[in-house]
Amino acid sequence: MDPLTLPARSWLFVPATRTDRIAKAVASGADRIIVDLEDAVAPSEKVAARLGLASATFPTDVPVYVRVNAASTEWFAGDVEAAASLPITGILLPKADVPQEVDRATARLPASFHVVPIIETAVGFWNVLEVARASQVERLVFGALDFQLDTGMHDADDAYAYVRSRITIASRVARIGAPLDSVCLSINDEPAIAADATRGRHFGCCGKLCIHPNQVRVANQIFRPTDEEIEWAQSVLRERDARPADAVFSHRGALVDRPVIERAAQIVSLAAAITQP
Repeated sequence: MDPLTLPARSWLFVPATRTDRIAKAVASGADRIIVDLEDAVAPSEKVAARLGLASATFPTDVPVYVRVNAASTEWFAGDVEAAASLPITGILLPKADVPQEVDRATARLPASFHVVPIIETAVGFWNVLEVARASQVERLVFGALDFQLDTGMHDADDAYAYVRSRITIASRVARIGAPLDSVCLSINDEPAIAADATRGRHFGCCGKLCIHPNQVRVANQIFRPTDEEIEWAQSVLRERDARPADAVFSHRGALVDRPVIERAAQIVSLAAAITQP
């Protein structure tokens, strides 16, 4: 499974102390599963939770990642080494401040593993392009809650517009996957979850972190082309095929040129990938 060719709309956390919930997480319809050794596990339980992963059952039809503890912690090396022996896709690396921290992880991981750094500090944001260019990086995550803790900035009134935009642009420059947006703390308020996801999509994110199964369906719906977008894209491509000699043409009263055609092709491709079983 190449994770870059698969949908990445919803990434659902499961505490590493409750690996029995992995099957339920898969049943939620999440595109990816994250087994969490960091925030979901108390310091006194981290080593036991890590050891318990060896006996956990991991699915083969949904990519699974382990969120290890940050490189600055005492648990980092053991977490990465434990993850390296598991039948999973890769790791999430919290508080990824410099590319050397990604290198420390990949030095202990198989070459096939993917690393998903979380940009959640001022230093990590300052170095975002270098982190994105580190080896084996699949995509980035914006961790808004820890970013607020570190900087004192609040995720309101577009205060993070520059942050989200730069993470997306750095991802594109580094030629990695589109980034993921931070978690939404609402777990039952569907309009709030949808609004949060929609904002992330507007900033170029392909999906978001989910802390509860209730959020998965909404994220999956928001981070897919709408029926209207799919119909528009298909009609543009049909018109293009009917006009093979025309580089530019009018479609439904709007000008269509190469960027518009390529965007239509992206929408159709993404829709096809999402509807595959």
